Amino acid sequence: TMTFDDVQFSYPAATAVSLASLEEVATLDTRGGEEVLHGVSFTAEPGRLVALVGSSGAGKSTLAALATRLYDVDSGAIKLSGVDLRELSFDSIRDTVGMVTQDGHLWHDTIGGNLRFARPGASDEDLWDALRRARLERLVRSLPDQLGTMIGERGYRLSGGERQRLTIARLLLAKPRVVILDEATAHLDSQSEAAVQEALVEALSGRTALVIAHRLSTIRAADEILVIDDGGIVERGTHGELLAKGGRYSELYRTQFADPSAQPATV
Repeated sequence: TMTFDDVQFSYPAATAVSLASLEEVATLDTRGGEEVLHGVSFTAEPGRLVALVGSSGAGKSTLAALATRLYDVDSGAIKLSGVDLRELSFDSIRDTVGMVTQDGHLWHDTIGGNLRFARPGASDEDLWDALRRARLERLVRSLPDQLGTMIGERGYRLSGGERQRLTIARLLLAKPRVVILDEATAHLDSQSEAAVQEALVEALSGRTALVIAHRLSTIRAADEILVIDDGGIVERGTHGELLAKGGRYSELYRTQFADPSAQPATV
């Protein structure tokens, strides 16, 4: 169980922290000192999928960053099974919480090397099992070097759907109890989309799942949808319940999902 209890958070100034990328510098330069989350409270239970939806900049990615303790909350608390994240070691959090981001964080290494980043001692049999469950085994077995195939920097030799499934396979190897997923917004063909969705069902099954949702299929399947706006939760409920309310979610749904050609990047 992951619980957010009256969480408030402001990004620190860029000069106050050590930064790993120019993107982080830009974020903190523009938002440092500004309160971006206020009074956020919800609980994500094991075996249940909580979907976060909202416009760009509403606070969804900040919630994911706090859930993995990239930053600490200013007030309130985030708890894992009743224990404040600030009382847990980073190793413990890493072993318990798995995160799949949009870019996947793939390295210029082999398929096997990228997978073993999650579990260095994993056997080839373990890797094949994870690839099978991520709907990628058939493709990898068809490659001349199979697990030894180099995928290039950031996995550029793979398609978007293949990169997503490889990161899901790595997550399956790690076996975290909590999964934080930032769904990729890139357009996929229908076959790749179906394969990714099947892999996600496998990855999220039985786990506490917090998803920054961009796909209609995900939000329809969610046990609870949290609508984030201006750093707070403005609506919560299921897809049907929120549509019936005719509020902010209904507006987002109408503008982002009702038209099949609409871009899903902000919901």
